[in-house]
Amino acid sequence: MVLPDYLPLVPLPASVTVGVGQLPLSPEVRVSGDSPAVAQLIDAVERRSGIRLLRSAESAGEIALRIDAAVAGPAGYTLSIAEGVEIVGADEAGLFYGVQTMLQLLREDTQGWALLRAEIADEPRFGRRGVMLDVARHFFGVAEVKRLIDSVSALKFNHLHLHLTDDQGWRIEIDSWPRLTELASTTAALGDAGGFYTKDDYREIVAHAAARHMIVIPEVDLPGHTHAVGVAYPELVEVPVMNEALIADARRLGQDLPVAGEPYLGWGVGHSSVRIHEERTYEFVRDVVRELAEMTPGPYLHIGGDESLGTPQADFDLFVERATAIVFDEGKTPVAWHEVGAAAGIAEGTVGQYWGKRHPEGSHAAEATHFVERGGALIMSAADAAYLDMKYTTDFGLGLTWAGTIDVRAAYEWEPTSVLDVPDTAILGIEAPLWSETTRTWNDVEQLVFPRAAALAEVAWSPRRGSGREWESFRVRLGALAPVWNAQSIDFHPAPEIPWTER
Repeated sequence: MVLPDYLPLVPLPASVTVGVGQLPLSPEVRVSGDSPAVAQLIDAVERRSGIRLLRSAESAGEIALRIDAAVAGPAGYTLSIAEGVEIVGADEAGLFYGVQTMLQLLREDTQGWALLRAEIADEPRFGRRGVMLDVARHFFGVAEVKRLIDSVSALKFNHLHLHLTDDQGWRIEIDSWPRLTELASTTAALGDAGGFYTKDDYREIVAHAAARHMIVIPEVDLPGHTHAVGVAYPELVEVPVMNEALIADARRLGQDLPVAGEPYLGWGVGHSSVRIHEERTYEFVRDVVRELAEMTPGPYLHIGGDESLGTPQADFDLFVERATAIVFDEGKTPVAWHEVGAAAGIAEGTVGQYWGKRHPEGSHAAEATHFVERGGALIMSAADAAYLDMKYTTDFGLGLTWAGTIDVRAAYEWEPTSVLDVPDTAILGIEAPLWSETTRTWNDVEQLVFPRAAALAEVAWSPRRGSGREWESFRVRLGALAPVWNAQSIDFHPAPEIPWTER
Protein backbone atom coordinates (compact mmCIF):
# COMPACT_ATOMS: atom_id res chain seq x y z
CA MET A 1 0.00 0.00 0.00
CA VAL A 2 1.33 3.41 -0.96
CA LEU A 3 0.20 6.07 1.47
CA PRO A 4 1.59 9.60 1.46
CA ASP A 5 1.39 11.28 4.84
CA TYR A 6 -0.94 13.98 3.62
CA LEU A 7 -3.88 11.64 2.84
CA PRO A 8 -6.22 12.69 5.64
CA LEU A 9 -7.74 9.36 6.69
CA VAL A 10 -8.29 8.26 10.30
CA PRO A 11 -8.61 5.42 11.01
CA LEU A 12 -6.20 4.11 8.41
CA PRO A 13 -7.95 1.89 5.82
CA ALA A 14 -6.78 -1.66 5.22
CA SER A 15 -5.77 -0.85 1.64
CA VAL A 16 -5.32 2.48 -0.14
CA THR A 17 -4.12 3.38 -3.62
CA VAL A 18 -3.76 7.13 -3.96
CA GLY A 19 -5.12 8.63 -7.17
CA VAL A 20 -3.98 11.70 -9.08
CA GLY A 21 -5.62 15.04 -8.49
CA GLN A 22 -9.09 15.84 -7.23
CA LEU A 23 -12.71 15.36 -8.25
CA PRO A 24 -14.55 18.72 -8.05
CA LEU A 25 -17.91 18.90 -6.30
CA SER A 26 -20.79 21.14 -7.35
CA PRO A 27 -24.53 21.36 -6.66
CA GLU A 28 -25.13 19.53 -9.97
CA VAL A 29 -23.54 16.31 -8.69
CA ARG A 30 -26.12 13.54 -8.22
CA VAL A 31 -26.12 10.88 -5.52
CA SER A 32 -27.85 7.57 -6.22
CA GLY A 33 -28.75 4.59 -4.09
CA ASP A 34 -31.59 3.37 -1.88
CA SER A 35 -29.74 3.31 1.45
CA PRO A 36 -30.28 5.72 4.36
CA ALA A 37 -26.58 6.51 3.86
CA VAL A 38 -27.50 8.54 0.77
CA ALA A 39 -29.37 11.17 2.78
CA GLN A 40 -26.63 11.11 5.44
CA LEU A 41 -24.00 11.80 2.77
CA ILE A 42 -25.97 14.66 1.21
CA ASP A 43 -26.63 16.28 4.60
CA ALA A 44 -23.01 15.89 5.72
CA VAL A 45 -21.58 17.41 2.54
CA GLU A 46 -23.92 20.39 2.90
CA ARG A 47 -22.98 20.95 6.55
CA ARG A 48 -19.29 20.87 5.66
CA SER A 49 -19.23 22.76 2.37
CA GLY A 50 -22.58 24.46 1.89
CA ILE A 51 -23.07 22.41 -1.30
CA ARG A 52 -26.40 20.58 -1.50
CA LEU A 53 -25.93 17.59 -3.77
CA LEU A 54 -28.86 16.23 -5.77
CA ARG A 55 -30.52 12.95 -4.96
CA SER A 56 -30.98 10.96 -8.13
CA ALA A 57 -33.96 8.67 -8.68
CA GLU A 58 -32.01 6.93 -11.41
CA SER A 59 -29.86 3.87 -10.85
CA ALA A 60 -26.60 5.75 -11.33
CA GLY A 61 -25.28 9.13 -10.26
CA GLU A 62 -21.90 10.76 -10.17
CA ILE A 63 -21.78 9.42 -6.58
CA ALA A 64 -23.26 5.91 -6.41
CA LEU A 65 -23.92 3.90 -3.25
CA ARG A 66 -24.83 0.22 -3.20
CA ILE A 67 -24.60 -2.99 -1.18
CA ASP A 68 -22.66 -6.09 -2.24
CA ALA A 69 -21.80 -8.65 0.44
CA ALA A 70 -18.94 -9.99 -1.66
CA VAL A 71 -16.74 -6.89 -1.41
CA ALA A 72 -15.57 -7.33 2.18
CA GLY A 73 -16.29 -8.82 5.56
CA PRO A 74 -18.97 -7.41 7.90
CA ALA A 75 -18.88 -3.59 8.09
CA GLY A 76 -16.37 -3.47 5.24
CA TYR A 77 -16.56 -1.44 2.06
CA THR A 78 -14.80 -0.30 -1.08
CA LEU A 79 -14.51 3.33 -2.13
CA SER A 80 -13.45 4.49 -5.57
CA ILE A 81 -12.97 8.18 -6.33
CA ALA A 82 -11.89 8.73 -9.93
CA GLU A 83 -14.09 10.44 -12.53
CA GLY A 84 -17.01 9.66 -10.24
CA VAL A 85 -17.49 8.09 -6.82
CA GLU A 86 -18.62 4.56 -6.04
CA ILE A 87 -19.10 3.33 -2.49
CA VAL A 88 -19.94 -0.35 -2.09
CA GLY A 89 -20.71 -1.64 1.37
CA ALA A 90 -20.69 -5.27 2.41
CA ASP A 91 -23.75 -4.28 4.45
CA GLU A 92 -25.43 -1.08 5.59
CA ALA A 93 -22.77 -0.50 8.25
CA GLY A 94 -20.05 -0.83 5.64
CA LEU A 95 -21.79 1.64 3.40
CA PHE A 96 -22.05 4.09 6.29
CA TYR A 97 -18.32 3.74 7.03
CA GLY A 98 -17.47 4.19 3.37
CA VAL A 99 -19.36 7.48 3.46
CA GLN A 100 -17.37 8.57 6.53
CA THR A 101 -14.11 7.88 4.69
CA MET A 102 -15.31 9.82 1.64
CA LEU A 103 -16.19 12.78 3.86
CA GLN A 104 -12.63 12.87 5.23
CA LEU A 105 -11.41 13.21 1.63
CA LEU A 106 -13.62 16.26 1.04
CA ARG A 107 -11.30 19.26 0.98
CA GLU A 108 -11.42 22.94 0.06
CA ASP A 109 -8.67 24.80 -1.75
CA THR A 110 -8.42 27.92 -3.88
CA GLN A 111 -10.36 26.15 -6.64
CA GLY A 112 -13.28 25.23 -4.40
CA TRP A 113 -14.48 21.96 -2.89
CA ALA A 114 -13.29 18.62 -4.22
CA LEU A 115 -12.65 14.98 -3.27
CA LEU A 116 -9.13 13.58 -3.22
CA ARG A 117 -8.93 10.69 -5.66
CA ALA A 118 -8.23 7.26 -4.19
CA GLU A 119 -9.07 3.55 -4.37
CA ILE A 120 -9.80 2.04 -0.97
CA ALA A 121 -10.73 -1.44 0.29
CA ASP A 122 -11.41 -1.57 3.98
CA GLU A 123 -12.86 -3.56 6.85
CA PRO A 124 -12.42 -3.44 10.63
CA ARG A 125 -9.84 -5.35 12.62
CA PHE A 126 -12.07 -5.63 15.71
CA GLY A 127 -15.83 -5.95 15.66
CA ARG A 128 -16.13 -4.14 18.99
CA ARG A 129 -15.05 -0.46 18.89
CA GLY A 130 -16.53 1.49 21.75
CA VAL A 131 -16.56 4.64 23.80
CA MET A 132 -18.07 5.09 27.25
CA LEU A 133 -19.66 8.22 28.67
CA ASP A 134 -20.17 8.57 32.42
CA VAL A 135 -23.41 10.52 32.87
CA ALA A 136 -23.66 9.69 36.58
CA ARG A 137 -20.86 11.85 38.07
CA HIS A 138 -21.95 14.69 35.78
CA PHE A 139 -25.11 14.49 33.73
CA PHE A 140 -25.30 15.29 30.02
CA GLY A 141 -28.55 15.63 28.12
CA VAL A 142 -29.92 13.88 25.06
CA ALA A 143 -28.62 16.48 22.60
CA GLU A 144 -25.09 16.19 23.97
CA VAL A 145 -25.11 12.39 23.85
CA LYS A 146 -26.36 12.51 20.26
CA ARG A 147 -23.55 14.93 19.44
CA LEU A 148 -21.03 12.42 20.82
CA ILE A 149 -22.62 9.65 18.77
CA ASP A 150 -22.26 11.73 15.61
CA SER A 151 -18.62 12.62 16.21
CA VAL A 152 -17.36 9.17 17.23
CA SER A 153 -19.36 7.18 14.68
CA ALA A 154 -17.58 9.29 12.05
CA LEU A 155 -14.38 7.64 13.37
CA LYS A 156 -16.04 4.22 12.93
CA PHE A 157 -16.78 3.51 16.60
CA ASN A 158 -19.81 1.24 16.83
CA HIS A 159 -20.65 0.88 20.55
CA LEU A 160 -21.71 3.50 23.09
CA HIS A 161 -21.53 2.41 26.71
CA LEU A 162 -23.59 4.68 28.98
CA HIS A 163 -22.55 4.59 32.64
CA LEU A 164 -26.02 5.43 33.95
CA THR A 165 -25.66 5.00 37.71
CA ASP A 166 -23.06 5.66 40.37
CA ASP A 167 -22.71 6.99 43.91
CA GLN A 168 -23.46 10.53 42.72
CA GLY A 169 -26.68 9.91 40.81
CA TRP A 170 -29.18 7.59 39.11
CA ARG A 171 -29.84 8.70 35.53
CA ILE A 172 -32.46 6.36 33.99
CA GLU A 173 -36.20 6.15 34.59
CA ILE A 174 -37.36 2.85 36.11
CA ASP A 175 -41.14 2.64 36.42
CA SER A 176 -41.17 0.00 39.15
CA TRP A 177 -38.80 2.01 41.37
CA PRO A 178 -39.88 5.64 40.80
CA ARG A 179 -37.93 7.21 43.68
CA LEU A 180 -34.67 6.46 41.85
CA THR A 181 -35.29 9.44 39.60
CA GLU A 182 -37.46 11.41 42.02
CA LEU A 183 -34.81 11.49 44.77
CA ALA A 184 -31.50 10.06 43.50
CA SER A 185 -31.04 12.02 40.27
CA THR A 186 -31.22 15.63 41.44
CA THR A 187 -27.52 16.33 42.08
CA ALA A 188 -24.11 15.52 40.59
CA ALA A 189 -20.48 15.60 41.64
CA LEU A 190 -19.33 18.85 43.27
CA GLY A 191 -22.96 19.87 43.84
CA ASP A 192 -23.66 20.47 40.15
CA ALA A 193 -27.13 19.99 38.69
CA GLY A 194 -28.31 16.43 38.12
CA GLY A 195 -30.82 15.01 35.72
CA PHE A 196 -32.02 11.77 34.20
CA TYR A 197 -33.28 10.23 30.98
CA THR A 198 -36.92 9.39 30.66
CA LYS A 199 -37.61 6.16 28.84
CA ASP A 200 -38.48 8.19 25.75
CA ASP A 201 -35.17 10.07 26.08
CA TYR A 202 -33.30 6.79 26.25
CA ARG A 203 -35.14 5.38 23.25
CA GLU A 204 -34.27 8.54 21.30
CA ILE A 205 -30.58 8.02 22.08
CA VAL A 206 -30.78 4.35 21.10
CA ALA A 207 -32.51 5.19 17.80
CA HIS A 208 -30.00 7.94 16.97
CA ALA A 209 -27.15 5.53 17.64
CA ALA A 210 -28.73 2.76 15.56
CA ALA A 211 -29.07 5.08 12.57
CA ARG A 212 -25.27 5.45 12.78
CA HIS A 213 -24.67 1.73 13.33
CA MET A 214 -23.86 2.09 17.02
CA ILE A 215 -25.12 -0.27 19.71
CA VAL A 216 -25.96 1.28 23.09
CA ILE A 217 -24.83 -0.65 26.17
CA PRO A 218 -26.53 0.58 29.35
CA GLU A 219 -24.69 0.13 32.65
CA VAL A 220 -26.17 -0.04 36.11
CA ASP A 221 -23.16 -0.32 38.42
CA LEU A 222 -23.61 -2.98 41.13
CA PRO A 223 -23.12 -3.98 43.93
CA GLY A 224 -20.83 -1.04 44.73
CA HIS A 225 -21.13 2.52 43.41
CA THR A 226 -24.68 2.41 44.75
CA HIS A 227 -24.83 5.26 47.26
CA ALA A 228 -27.47 7.03 45.14
CA VAL A 229 -29.71 3.97 45.35
CA GLY A 230 -29.68 4.39 49.12
CA VAL A 231 -30.84 8.00 48.82
CA ALA A 232 -34.02 6.71 47.18
CA TYR A 233 -34.39 3.31 48.85
CA PRO A 234 -32.26 3.18 52.02
CA GLU A 235 -33.43 -0.32 52.83
CA LEU A 236 -31.48 -1.65 49.81
CA VAL A 237 -28.05 -0.25 50.70
CA GLU A 238 -25.54 -0.81 53.50
CA VAL A 239 -24.12 1.98 55.65
CA PRO A 240 -21.05 3.51 53.91
CA VAL A 241 -17.79 1.73 54.68
CA MET A 242 -14.89 4.16 54.91
CA ASN A 243 -11.44 3.25 53.63
CA GLU A 244 -8.08 4.98 53.93
CA ALA A 245 -7.94 6.08 50.30
CA LEU A 246 -11.45 7.55 50.49
CA ILE A 247 -10.62 9.52 53.63
CA ALA A 248 -7.30 10.74 52.22
CA ASP A 249 -8.88 11.83 48.92
CA ALA A 250 -11.68 13.66 50.70
CA ARG A 251 -9.13 15.53 52.80
CA ARG A 252 -6.91 16.34 49.79
CA LEU A 253 -9.80 17.54 47.63
CA GLY A 254 -11.73 19.29 50.39
CA GLN A 255 -14.75 17.04 49.82
CA ASP A 256 -17.20 15.67 52.37
CA LEU A 257 -17.31 11.97 53.17
CA PRO A 258 -20.45 10.02 52.20
CA VAL A 259 -23.37 10.02 54.65
CA ALA A 260 -26.08 7.35 54.46
CA GLY A 261 -29.27 8.63 52.89
CA GLU A 262 -27.79 11.96 51.74
CA PRO A 263 -26.64 12.81 48.18
CA TYR A 264 -22.91 12.24 47.74
CA LEU A 265 -21.07 15.03 45.94
CA GLY A 266 -17.50 13.78 46.20
CA TRP A 267 -15.36 11.52 44.02
CA GLY A 268 -14.32 8.82 46.46
CA VAL A 269 -15.03 5.16 45.70
CA GLY A 270 -15.40 1.86 47.45
CA HIS A 271 -17.72 2.86 50.29
CA SER A 272 -21.11 1.64 49.06
CA SER A 273 -22.84 -1.70 48.58
CA VAL A 274 -26.31 -3.05 48.17
CA ARG A 275 -27.52 -5.49 50.83
CA ILE A 276 -26.45 -8.76 49.32
CA HIS A 277 -28.31 -11.15 51.62
CA GLU A 278 -31.72 -9.46 51.23
CA GLU A 279 -34.04 -10.98 48.62
CA ARG A 280 -35.53 -7.53 48.11
CA THR A 281 -32.20 -6.53 46.56
CA TYR A 282 -32.57 -9.16 43.84
CA GLU A 283 -36.15 -8.09 43.18
CA PHE A 284 -34.70 -4.63 42.58
CA VAL A 285 -31.97 -5.94 40.29
CA ARG A 286 -34.41 -8.06 38.28
CA ASP A 287 -36.84 -5.15 37.85
CA VAL A 288 -34.12 -2.77 36.71
CA VAL A 289 -32.59 -5.30 34.33
CA ARG A 290 -36.00 -6.22 32.89
CA GLU A 291 -36.97 -2.59 32.21
CA LEU A 292 -33.58 -1.78 30.69
CA ALA A 293 -33.68 -4.91 28.55
CA GLU A 294 -37.15 -4.04 27.26
CA MET A 295 -35.94 -0.73 25.79
CA THR A 296 -32.46 -1.84 24.70
CA PRO A 297 -32.40 -3.65 21.34
CA GLY A 298 -28.66 -4.32 21.56
CA PRO A 299 -27.45 -7.65 22.98
CA TYR A 300 -25.57 -6.34 26.03
CA LEU A 301 -26.34 -5.06 29.52
CA HIS A 302 -23.48 -3.95 31.79
CA ILE A 303 -23.78 -4.65 35.52
CA GLY A 304 -20.61 -2.89 36.69
CA GLY A 305 -18.88 -4.79 39.47
CA ASP A 306 -15.86 -2.53 40.03
CA GLU A 307 -14.38 -1.11 43.23
CA SER A 308 -16.65 -2.87 45.72
CA LEU A 309 -14.02 -2.31 48.37
CA GLY A 310 -16.37 -2.49 51.34
CA THR A 311 -18.02 -5.76 50.29
CA PRO A 312 -16.64 -9.05 51.66
CA GLN A 313 -15.34 -11.22 48.81
CA ALA A 314 -17.77 -14.07 49.47
CA ASP A 315 -20.69 -11.64 49.40
CA PHE A 316 -19.40 -10.01 46.23
CA ASP A 317 -19.06 -13.39 44.52
CA LEU A 318 -22.59 -14.40 45.54
CA PHE A 319 -24.03 -11.17 44.21
CA VAL A 320 -22.30 -11.11 40.82
CA GLU A 321 -23.09 -14.77 40.21
CA ARG A 322 -26.79 -14.06 40.75
CA ALA A 323 -26.72 -10.75 38.87
CA THR A 324 -25.07 -12.16 35.75
CA ALA A 325 -27.62 -14.99 35.73
CA ILE A 326 -30.46 -12.45 35.98
CA VAL A 327 -29.16 -10.61 32.91
CA PHE A 328 -29.09 -13.84 30.91
CA ASP A 329 -32.59 -14.68 32.15
CA GLU A 330 -33.79 -11.38 30.67
CA GLY A 331 -32.34 -12.23 27.26
CA LYS A 332 -29.15 -10.15 27.32
CA THR A 333 -25.44 -10.92 27.54
CA PRO A 334 -23.98 -9.51 30.75
CA VAL A 335 -20.90 -7.31 30.61
CA ALA A 336 -18.93 -6.59 33.79
CA TRP A 337 -15.71 -4.91 34.89
CA HIS A 338 -12.86 -7.35 35.31
CA GLU A 339 -13.16 -7.68 39.12
CA VAL A 340 -16.28 -9.77 38.54
CA GLY A 341 -13.98 -12.46 37.16
CA ALA A 342 -12.92 -13.21 40.75
CA ALA A 343 -16.22 -15.06 41.23
CA ALA A 344 -15.93 -18.72 40.30
CA GLY A 345 -19.55 -19.10 39.23
CA ILE A 346 -20.26 -16.07 37.06
CA ALA A 347 -22.73 -16.94 34.34
CA GLU A 348 -21.09 -18.67 31.40
CA GLY A 349 -20.63 -16.33 28.45
CA THR A 350 -20.36 -13.15 30.51
CA VAL A 351 -18.16 -10.56 28.78
CA GLY A 352 -15.42 -8.97 30.87
CA GLN A 353 -14.14 -5.42 30.54
CA TYR A 354 -10.51 -5.06 31.53
CA TRP A 355 -9.62 -1.65 32.96
CA GLY A 356 -6.24 -2.49 34.47
CA LYS A 357 -2.99 -1.20 33.06
CA ARG A 358 -1.05 -2.39 30.02
CA HIS A 359 1.15 -4.30 32.46
CA PRO A 360 -1.42 -5.93 34.77
CA GLU A 361 -1.15 -5.39 38.49
CA GLY A 362 -2.19 -7.69 41.34
CA SER A 363 -5.01 -10.05 40.48
CA HIS A 364 -6.30 -8.08 37.48
CA ALA A 365 -5.00 -10.48 34.83
CA ALA A 366 -6.38 -13.58 36.57
CA GLU A 367 -9.77 -11.96 37.05
CA ALA A 368 -9.95 -10.94 33.42
CA THR A 369 -8.87 -14.28 31.99
CA HIS A 370 -11.53 -16.09 34.04
CA PHE A 371 -14.19 -14.63 31.74
CA VAL A 372 -12.55 -16.46 28.84
CA GLU A 373 -12.34 -19.67 30.86
CA ARG A 374 -16.11 -19.37 31.43
CA GLY A 375 -16.83 -19.15 27.72
CA GLY A 376 -16.94 -15.36 27.54
CA ALA A 377 -14.67 -12.80 25.93
CA LEU A 378 -12.96 -9.50 26.77
CA ILE A 379 -13.18 -5.81 25.96
CA MET A 380 -9.87 -4.02 26.48
CA SER A 381 -9.90 -0.63 28.22
CA ALA A 382 -6.36 -0.40 29.54
CA ALA A 383 -6.51 2.56 31.92
CA ASP A 384 -3.06 3.91 31.04
CA ALA A 385 -3.82 3.95 27.30
CA ALA A 386 -7.60 4.08 26.74
CA TYR A 387 -8.99 6.10 29.66
CA LEU A 388 -10.04 9.43 28.19
CA ASP A 389 -10.38 11.04 31.62
CA MET A 390 -6.63 10.89 32.26
CA LYS A 391 -4.76 14.16 31.77
CA TYR A 392 -2.71 14.70 28.62
CA THR A 393 0.10 16.13 30.75
CA THR A 394 0.45 16.70 34.46
CA ASP A 395 -0.42 20.39 34.11
CA PHE A 396 -3.49 19.92 31.89
CA GLY A 397 -6.53 21.57 33.44
CA LEU A 398 -8.94 18.63 33.16
CA GLY A 399 -8.77 15.00 34.10
CA LEU A 400 -7.12 12.77 36.68
CA THR A 401 -3.70 11.13 36.93
CA TRP A 402 -4.15 7.94 39.02
CA ALA A 403 -3.35 5.81 35.92
CA GLY A 404 -0.70 8.26 34.70
CA THR A 405 -0.91 10.80 31.91
CA ILE A 406 -1.94 9.84 28.38
CA ASP A 407 -0.82 11.99 25.50
CA VAL A 408 -1.98 11.25 21.95
CA ARG A 409 1.00 9.03 21.22
CA ALA A 410 0.40 6.90 24.32
CA ALA A 411 -3.23 6.43 23.27
CA TYR A 412 -2.02 5.31 19.84
CA GLU A 413 0.95 3.10 20.61
CA TRP A 414 -0.48 0.13 22.50
CA GLU A 415 -1.66 -3.28 21.43
CA PRO A 416 -4.88 -4.71 22.95
CA THR A 417 -3.92 -8.35 22.33
CA SER A 418 -0.57 -8.04 24.13
CA VAL A 419 -1.89 -7.11 27.59
CA LEU A 420 -3.27 -10.48 28.76
CA ASP A 421 -2.31 -14.09 28.12
CA VAL A 422 -5.45 -15.05 26.22
CA PRO A 423 -6.02 -16.02 22.56
CA ASP A 424 -6.37 -13.07 20.21
CA THR A 425 -9.83 -14.39 19.34
CA ALA A 426 -10.92 -13.80 22.94
CA ILE A 427 -10.50 -10.03 22.47
CA LEU A 428 -13.72 -8.54 21.11
CA GLY A 429 -12.12 -5.12 20.74
CA ILE A 430 -11.52 -1.99 22.76
CA GLU A 431 -13.47 0.68 24.58
CA ALA A 432 -12.36 4.19 25.52
CA PRO A 433 -14.08 5.29 28.74
CA LEU A 434 -14.66 8.91 29.73
CA TRP A 435 -15.32 9.20 33.48
CA SER A 436 -16.82 12.56 34.32
CA GLU A 437 -15.51 13.67 37.72
CA THR A 438 -13.82 16.74 36.20
CA THR A 439 -16.01 17.31 33.12
CA ARG A 440 -18.57 19.89 34.21
CA THR A 441 -19.41 21.15 30.68
CA TRP A 442 -19.67 19.56 27.25
CA ASN A 443 -16.59 21.49 26.13
CA ASP A 444 -14.71 19.72 28.93
CA VAL A 445 -15.86 16.37 27.54
CA GLU A 446 -14.73 17.19 24.01
CA GLN A 447 -11.35 18.45 25.20
CA LEU A 448 -10.63 15.08 26.81
CA VAL A 449 -12.18 12.90 24.10
CA PHE A 450 -10.62 14.59 21.06
CA PRO A 451 -8.08 13.99 19.61
CA ARG A 452 -7.32 10.84 21.61
CA ALA A 453 -10.51 9.12 20.40
CA ALA A 454 -9.06 9.24 16.90
CA ALA A 455 -5.93 7.42 18.06
CA LEU A 456 -8.02 4.74 19.74
CA ALA A 457 -10.26 4.45 16.68
CA GLU A 458 -7.20 3.51 14.62
CA VAL A 459 -6.11 0.96 17.22
CA ALA A 460 -9.55 -0.64 17.01
CA TRP A 461 -10.21 -0.47 13.26
CA SER A 462 -6.95 -0.57 11.33
CA PRO A 463 -4.62 -3.52 10.67
CA ARG A 464 -2.05 -3.98 13.41
CA ARG A 465 0.80 -3.55 10.96
CA GLY A 466 1.27 -2.08 7.51
CA SER A 467 2.46 0.94 5.61
CA GLY A 468 1.22 4.05 7.34
CA ARG A 469 0.26 2.26 10.57
CA GLU A 470 2.80 4.10 12.70
CA TRP A 471 3.00 7.26 14.74
CA GLU A 472 4.68 9.58 12.25
CA SER A 473 2.07 8.87 9.58
CA PHE A 474 -0.79 8.99 12.06
CA ARG A 475 0.13 12.35 13.55
CA VAL A 476 0.11 13.98 10.11
CA ARG A 477 -3.16 12.31 9.11
CA LEU A 478 -4.71 13.31 12.43
CA GLY A 479 -3.60 16.92 11.97
CA ALA A 480 -5.53 17.01 8.72
CA LEU A 481 -8.77 16.28 10.62
CA ALA A 482 -8.70 19.77 12.16
CA PRO A 483 -10.83 21.38 9.43
CA VAL A 484 -13.35 18.53 9.69
CA TRP A 485 -13.66 18.95 13.45
CA ASN A 486 -13.69 22.74 13.24
CA ALA A 487 -16.59 22.55 10.78
CA GLN A 488 -18.46 20.46 13.36
CA SER A 489 -17.53 22.88 16.18
CA ILE A 490 -15.83 20.09 18.11
CA ASP A 491 -13.77 21.69 20.88
CA PHE A 492 -10.76 19.38 20.53
CA HIS A 493 -7.51 19.83 22.43
CA PRO A 494 -4.86 21.10 19.95
CA ALA A 495 -2.17 18.75 21.23
CA PRO A 496 1.23 20.30 20.42
CA GLU A 497 2.69 17.05 19.08
CA ILE A 498 0.20 17.12 16.19
CA PRO A 499 0.81 19.28 13.06
CA TRP A 500 -2.72 20.69 12.72
CA THR A 501 -3.77 22.04 9.34
CA GLU A 502 -6.28 24.70 8.33
CA ARG A 503 -7.54 22.97 5.17
